[in-house]
Amino acid sequence: MRDSRLKRGFVYVNRVDIFYRDTLTGDETMLCLHGRWGRGETWSEFIARYSDRYRIIAPDQRGHGLSDRPEGCYSGGKLAEDMHDLIRRLGIAPVIAVGHSMGGRIAGTLAARHPESVRALAILDEPAGTPGHTFELRDDGTPVDPLTSDWPTPYPTYQHAINDLRVRFKRETNVRYFLESLDETEQGYDYLFSRYAMGALSRDYQDWYDLLQKIECPTLLVRADESWCLSEEEAGKIRQAIRGCDYFEVSGSDHMVYADNPGEFYKGFDAFLKKLL
Repeated sequence: MRDSRLKRGFVYVNRVDIFYRDTLTGDETMLCLHGRWGRGETWSEFIARYSDRYRIIAPDQRGHGLSDRPEGCYSGGKLAEDMHDLIRRLGIAPVIAVGHSMGGRIAGTLAARHPESVRALAILDEPAGTPGHTFELRDDGTPVDPLTSDWPTPYPTYQHAINDLRVRFKRETNVRYFLESLDETEQGYDYLFSRYAMGALSRDYQDWYDLLQKIECPTLLVRADESWCLSEEEAGKIRQAIRGCDYFEVSGSDHMVYADNPGEFYKGFDAFLKKLL
């Protein structure tokens, strides 16, 4: 679902151009941060649901989508500073920061390091530890994308991309997530994200347990009940570290909590927003 009323543009932050979508209207601002391999487009249904009440800004983070894709550092701190600079330049502080997967880590880091910029925080299915963050370097030192490095891109047609993704993922929500980052080029269909950046995100990943206790704003943690990355034990550690952390699980989901079971997710998320009033 695309909203033609969205403003789309670039803002120069932290030495990179960041592409963002902005609903422009609303008394309070939500900053929605996508996961790895994604882009701001993944929040389109979320935007449609809340744009009558909130100003929603959904950027493509560095290395993703239409934003700059420089080589260099891709640590959580680096990407959080991008978002802090974006908040400052757009004059939107304090925001309700909502982050899915990698975006949850960036939003949490932002809240811990710049509490004046974040009024409330929602972390959607993201651990604070390091499971799945092994990385590989090529002979020239270039980081390897741990997921898509051997995918047969560019695809000759859009349908080839759909067919390939449906073999790789059992849920249609995951297929759609990657299709939203697909772009037609002279060679065929390929992904907008930088393979270098995807590898560097693993290379530069660090535990962020030390930041959790610094988060002071109202916080919501959401876990997919079949999550492949956030165990019940890990979720418990995060809840214990963040004072007063709200929590719920979404059934029938392995990661895409807002897309796999939207009715259940939005019921819980609405309850969290109501507490902020």
